[in-house]
Amino acid sequence: MASGRSQSAALMLLFLNLLLYFIVIVIASWVVNHAIEKTHETASVLSTPARIFPMWFPMGNLATGFFIIFSLLAGVVGIATSFTGVGNVLRWDRPSLSAAVGSSLLSWALTLLAMGFACKEIDISWAGGTLRTLEVVTIILSATQFVCTGAIHVAFEEVAPPKWPPGGLYR
Repeated sequence: MASGRSQSAALMLLFLNLLLYFIVIVIASWVVNHAIEKTHETASVLSTPARIFPMWFPMGNLATGFFIIFSLLAGVVGIATSFTGVGNVLRWDRPSLSAAVGSSLLSWALTLLAMGFACKEIDISWAGGTLRTLEVVTIILSATQFVCTGAIHVAFEEVAPPKWPPGGLYR
């Protein structure tokens, strides 16, 4: 892969992830706002342990709270990673691409955590349209973030291939 092609592929994936992370933040923020407004009236009829459980949401199932919190966290970290990743890829030198690879891996790890809770929520029971949209976008985003991390890593290897000492590692 030529240097220009890997740079343009990484930039395209970073902009796609920026858009998808923005969608995740918007939907997760709406769900958190809805939960804050509706929890008092809905949770008042529940027994005491469920009333004081801070991760209970008036929609979805018991995995919804964890899924929403981790998808919101992954969205915020992903937006920051995408913004800084665009700058790092445009700079196109070894230290910048190294930082882009590291932050992309962190963002992918958080997105995988949110995707795991999305899969658990799907496994437990059916969710409404908004939650189903967030689940699908999170699952798609985990795949695109993986490809983006790989593209940035390939670009990093192109810019500065590893230099092994003559004669191998152990001399």
